[in-house]
Amino acid sequence: MNQPMRFALALAGITLAAAGCRYSGEDKPVADDVTTLQQPAAALVQGEVMAVAYSGFREGQHPDRGDGANNPTPEQILEDLNILVEHDFNLIRLYDAGENSRTTLELIRQENLPIKVLQGIWLNAEISSHWSCPWLDGPIPDDVLAANKIENAGEIERGIELATSYDDIVVAVNVANEALVEWNDHMVPVDQLIAYVRTVRKAIKQPVTVAENYAWWINSGAELAAELDFVGVHTYPAWEHKSIDEALAYTIENMDGVRAALPGARLAILEAGWASTASEFGDRASEVNQTRYYGELHDWARSANVTVFFFEAFDEPWKGDPNNPFGAEQHWGLFKVDRTPKAVVGSLNQTANR
Repeated sequence: MNQPMRFALALAGITLAAAGCRYSGEDKPVADDVTTLQQPAAALVQGEVMAVAYSGFREGQHPDRGDGANNPTPEQILEDLNILVEHDFNLIRLYDAGENSRTTLELIRQENLPIKVLQGIWLNAEISSHWSCPWLDGPIPDDVLAANKIENAGEIERGIELATSYDDIVVAVNVANEALVEWNDHMVPVDQLIAYVRTVRKAIKQPVTVAENYAWWINSGAELAAELDFVGVHTYPAWEHKSIDEALAYTIENMDGVRAALPGARLAILEAGWASTASEFGDRASEVNQTRYYGELHDWARSANVTVFFFEAFDEPWKGDPNNPFGAEQHWGLFKVDRTPKAVVGSLNQTANR
């Protein structure tokens, strides 16, 4: 989920279930021949089971929030990439087609790093979701929405250009991140998103996907899924009040629900993680639980042939509430913001060898 959303929902006292992000037993699709998800090995993205989401913003850095970005330096990005290579992460997810992503791709090529990329295309709001988004105080002005459409067209072009120019590195392209769920502040109509997907698919040779919450795919995803090479699913048991003992089973339940709703689709998890610190989660958030969730998720994903992009590589202090340094949004990383490893990193080799 993108940066302010989880915190704002928690601040407003709204659970994901109340926001329409979790299906009930009554509306869960049922298919007699669908049990636990099992895909052929060819369904893996680039043959990888565990991948990682990456943006790399450090203390004092942030993407463009209206007044320009403060991006990591090339030296800092290269340090990050070398850390990921050292720990056998050879597939990463980037979220947009901006300067930071271009620098990352340039460094991978320049340094001949063994990293492939799921390239992102970030879309801004084209309709106002103020009626369902708890942190929008009123409608997004029409002139802002119109400007966003122009910016989105440019972002589509940039994403196509990066995928084309770095076709030796970019192995798939993701168009939009959680732009369809009602609780987001950057909503795009599904028919317009389908049009963007078609534009990208015609222009590039790589597979194309869209990243969305599992419940949206279950309830509304069939039309969009038919346009994609694979479906990108987000699942976060911790945000839905699950304990670590329930986490893996709930993740599998989410994925089985998507499979039941979209029986012909190839599936990948584009975000799943466990915060090591989170005032919203209490003692459910810990490095011990993060390590356990990562290991259990890895073992299941390997057996089911599902690629998982674990969220995320490094803690990012710019996210969430700046007045709450212990908020979940700032603590999903496998590594702390100073690049020191968390407990989960020490278990990576053991996990990979299981």
